[in-house]
Amino acid sequence: MWIDTHCHLDAAEFDADRDAVVARARAAGVAHIVIPAVAAANFDTVRLLAIQHGFAYALGIHPLYVMRAGAGDLDVLAEALETHRIDPRLVAVGEIGLDYFVEGIRPDIQQHFYVEQLKLAKRAGLPVLLHVRKSADQLLAGLRRVGFPHGGIAHAFNGSEQQANAFIELGFKLGFGGTLTFERSLQIRRIAASVPETALVMETDAPDIPPQWLYKTAAEREAAPGQARNESAELPRIALSLAGLRGWTLEKTAAMTAANARAALPRLASSS
Repeated sequence: MWIDTHCHLDAAEFDADRDAVVARARAAGVAHIVIPAVAAANFDTVRLLAIQHGFAYALGIHPLYVMRAGAGDLDVLAEALETHRIDPRLVAVGEIGLDYFVEGIRPDIQQHFYVEQLKLAKRAGLPVLLHVRKSADQLLAGLRRVGFPHGGIAHAFNGSEQQANAFIELGFKLGFGGTLTFERSLQIRRIAASVPETALVMETDAPDIPPQWLYKTAAEREAAPGQARNESAELPRIALSLAGLRGWTLEKTAAMTAANARAALPRLASSS
């Protein structure tokens, strides 16, 4: 059984065939999917999708959305976490974090939303799904400053080996997906091969981060929009790359990464 720990099933890219996307995932052996929110406006959407399909969800404000967030959106998150506090499908606060790759998003606003959401997660007793892009050290500093005890997943991990170990020491698992399938992703593949086996979880970040066989150049994407869409059904084939790096069978890879996902997000055990 596979667990996709990060899939934006609510994304507009899936509007035309969402039920078929779920059916293909299940046919491929993906038994469970975590659907993270990105803004207060889609809190109800991800929750209802999780209920409809028997999946799990996370609530949070993504760093790429903080510039359009309203003054009361953190209060909306706090209220939602309280309202749904006993819902076993609510497995984390996320997707939250910092993104210092995309220009035009003020670092101070990102930091404010990140730290305040860590505090809300700590109060709710929930792990977090962290967006990590050119921001690993700052994310780690925030976790230490807040004294965050519940761990979670460093989503789409792309930092250094030292940063990977620092997240692991703080109780986090590392999320790996389509990037593993590119042979030129030397550092990420090296980290996936070397960290403790208990630190690895699988994800797609669908519809984003397509694996090598779905990748299109910018010109190809412009000529044929939607052709590079990723989806959860690709997860077992993506995992072949991890299996090869670790010298595991595909069966062991599924079992290990699913167990790690449940360890990172304890409510998954009761929501699946």
